[in-house]
Amino acid sequence: MLTEDFYCEEVLSGRTTVNKVLETENVLAYHHTRPFYPVHIVAIPKRHIPSLLTLESGDNELLLELMEVIKRIAAQVTAQHGACRVLTNLGQYQDSKHLHFHVCYGEPLR
Repeated sequence: MLTEDFYCEEVLSGRTTVNKVLETENVLAYHHTRPFYPVHIVAIPKRHIPSLLTLESGDNELLLELMEVIKRIAAQVTAQHGACRVLTNLGQYQDSKHLHFHVCYGEPLR
């Protein structure tokens, strides 16, 4: 099921169960529900922010918290596998209109 905002409508609402990797007061990171890589973790703010492009100066503390979570996960994946990718999508590449980052390792599964 793909909605305009999968993260708010499915993950944060609890309708879709996820395997959590790390959670803070304002950020949730979990294993992707349909991974594209052997290691594929998604990190999202718990508050709706449509995109990296819509961040405002009032979002700075949340962005720092999100980046700290991503940094911790990226460090773990890199320590375990020797490398990782951290990416976000914008515009037509962004399927779910909720800011999110992917922490990935390995070659695409499909």
